[in-house]
Amino acid sequence: MSDLIPIKFNKIMQSQSYTMFILGNEIKRFAIYTSPKIGQKIQTTLYKQGRTRPYTHDLMNTIFLGFNVKLLQVVICDEKDSIYFTRLFLEQTRDGKRQILEIDARPSDSLTLAFENDVSIFCKKDIFERIPPIED
Repeated sequence: MSDLIPIKFNKIMQSQSYTMFILGNEIKRFAIYTSPKIGQKIQTTLYKQGRTRPYTHDLMNTIFLGFNVKLLQVVICDEKDSIYFTRLFLEQTRDGKRQILEIDARPSDSLTLAFENDVSIFCKKDIFERIPPIED
Protein backbone atom coordinates (compact mmCIF):
# COMPACT_ATOMS: atom_id res chain seq x y z
CA MET A 1 0.00 0.00 0.00
CA SER A 2 1.63 3.22 -1.14
CA ASP A 3 -0.36 5.36 1.28
CA LEU A 4 1.52 3.88 4.25
CA ILE A 5 4.52 5.61 5.82
CA PRO A 6 7.02 3.37 7.63
CA ILE A 7 7.75 4.58 11.14
CA LYS A 8 9.95 3.34 13.94
CA PHE A 9 9.82 3.33 17.71
CA ASN A 10 12.16 5.99 19.07
CA LYS A 11 11.67 5.80 22.83
CA ILE A 12 9.19 5.55 25.65
CA MET A 13 8.91 8.17 28.38
CA GLN A 14 7.15 7.57 31.66
CA SER A 15 5.68 10.04 34.17
CA GLN A 16 3.21 9.69 37.04
CA SER A 17 0.39 10.98 34.79
CA TYR A 18 1.05 9.30 31.45
CA THR A 19 3.33 7.22 29.25
CA MET A 20 4.48 8.64 25.93
CA PHE A 21 5.58 6.56 22.95
CA ILE A 22 7.80 8.56 20.60
CA LEU A 23 7.45 7.26 17.04
CA GLY A 24 8.40 8.59 13.64
CA ASN A 25 10.97 8.74 10.90
CA GLU A 26 13.56 11.18 9.54
CA ILE A 27 10.76 13.60 8.54
CA LYS A 28 8.78 13.80 11.76
CA ARG A 29 8.49 12.38 15.24
CA PHE A 30 5.20 12.29 17.15
CA ALA A 31 3.83 11.06 20.46
CA ILE A 32 1.12 8.60 21.41
CA TYR A 33 0.03 8.73 25.04
CA THR A 34 -1.28 5.98 27.30
CA SER A 35 -1.76 5.42 31.01
CA PRO A 36 1.24 5.03 33.32
CA LYS A 37 0.13 1.52 34.31
CA ILE A 38 0.10 0.36 30.68
CA GLY A 39 3.42 2.13 30.15
CA GLN A 40 5.01 0.21 33.02
CA LYS A 41 3.84 -3.08 31.52
CA ILE A 42 5.17 -2.09 28.11
CA GLN A 43 8.54 -1.11 29.56
CA THR A 44 8.69 -4.49 31.30
CA THR A 45 8.17 -6.08 27.89
CA LEU A 46 10.63 -3.83 26.05
CA TYR A 47 13.40 -4.36 28.57
CA LYS A 48 12.71 -8.10 28.95
CA GLN A 49 12.15 -7.84 32.70
CA GLY A 50 10.66 -10.77 34.55
CA ARG A 51 6.94 -10.86 35.28
CA THR A 52 5.07 -12.76 37.94
CA ARG A 53 2.07 -13.34 35.66
CA PRO A 54 1.57 -13.19 31.89
CA TYR A 55 0.26 -9.98 30.36
CA THR A 56 -2.42 -9.74 27.69
CA HIS A 57 0.33 -9.51 25.06
CA ASP A 58 1.75 -12.82 26.26
CA LEU A 59 -1.69 -14.39 25.97
CA MET A 60 -2.15 -13.00 22.46
CA ASN A 61 1.26 -14.28 21.36
CA THR A 62 0.46 -17.73 22.78
CA ILE A 63 -2.85 -17.75 20.89
CA PHE A 64 -1.08 -16.64 17.70
CA LEU A 65 1.39 -19.51 18.12
CA GLY A 66 -1.34 -22.05 18.89
CA PHE A 67 -3.37 -21.13 15.83
CA ASN A 68 -0.35 -20.64 13.56
CA VAL A 69 -1.03 -16.92 13.19
CA LYS A 70 1.75 -14.52 12.24
CA LEU A 71 1.64 -10.79 12.96
CA LEU A 72 2.57 -9.08 9.68
CA GLN A 73 2.38 -5.39 10.51
CA VAL A 74 0.78 -2.72 12.64
CA VAL A 75 -0.87 0.30 11.02
CA ILE A 76 -1.82 3.56 12.70
CA CYS A 77 -4.96 4.14 10.70
CA ASP A 78 -6.72 7.09 12.33
CA GLU A 79 -6.46 9.89 14.86
CA LYS A 80 -9.31 11.87 16.39
CA ASP A 81 -8.78 14.45 19.12
CA SER A 82 -5.32 13.00 19.95
CA ILE A 83 -6.74 9.49 20.24
CA TYR A 84 -5.04 7.04 17.90
CA PHE A 85 -6.53 3.96 16.26
CA THR A 86 -4.49 1.00 15.05
CA ARG A 87 -5.03 -2.19 13.12
CA LEU A 88 -3.18 -5.47 13.41
CA PHE A 89 -2.60 -7.36 10.17
CA LEU A 90 -2.35 -11.08 10.79
CA GLU A 91 -1.68 -14.02 8.49
CA GLN A 92 -2.95 -17.54 8.94
CA THR A 93 -2.63 -20.49 6.58
CA ARG A 94 -5.36 -23.10 6.92
CA ASP A 95 -5.98 -26.00 4.59
CA GLY A 96 -3.33 -24.60 2.24
CA LYS A 97 -5.11 -21.23 1.96
CA ARG A 98 -3.52 -18.02 3.15
CA GLN A 99 -5.86 -15.68 4.99
CA ILE A 100 -5.10 -12.11 6.02
CA LEU A 101 -6.96 -10.85 9.06
CA GLU A 102 -7.28 -7.17 9.95
CA ILE A 103 -8.14 -6.50 13.59
CA ASP A 104 -8.86 -3.25 15.42
CA ALA A 105 -6.65 -2.85 18.51
CA ARG A 106 -5.52 -0.22 20.99
CA PRO A 107 -2.22 1.45 20.06
CA SER A 108 -0.58 0.32 23.30
CA ASP A 109 -1.44 -3.33 22.53
CA SER A 110 -0.53 -3.01 18.86
CA LEU A 111 2.82 -1.35 19.50
CA THR A 112 3.77 -3.82 22.20
CA LEU A 113 2.96 -6.75 19.91
CA ALA A 114 5.00 -5.09 17.14
CA PHE A 115 7.99 -4.73 19.51
CA GLU A 116 7.69 -8.30 20.77
CA ASN A 117 7.35 -9.78 17.28
CA ASP A 118 9.81 -7.43 15.56
CA VAL A 119 7.33 -6.39 12.87
CA SER A 120 7.00 -3.14 10.94
CA ILE A 121 4.88 -0.22 12.09
CA PHE A 122 3.23 2.01 9.53
CA CYS A 123 1.09 5.13 9.62
CA LYS A 124 -1.44 6.05 6.95
CA LYS A 125 0.00 8.95 4.96
CA ASP A 126 -2.92 11.35 5.52
CA ILE A 127 -2.79 10.70 9.28
CA PHE A 128 1.00 11.11 9.38
CA GLU A 129 0.75 14.42 7.55
CA ARG A 130 -1.76 15.90 10.00
CA ILE A 131 -0.23 14.60 13.24
CA PRO A 132 1.52 17.45 15.05
CA PRO A 133 5.25 16.83 15.44
CA ILE A 134 6.91 16.85 18.82
CA GLU A 135 9.65 19.33 19.52
CA ASP A 136 13.19 18.07 20.16
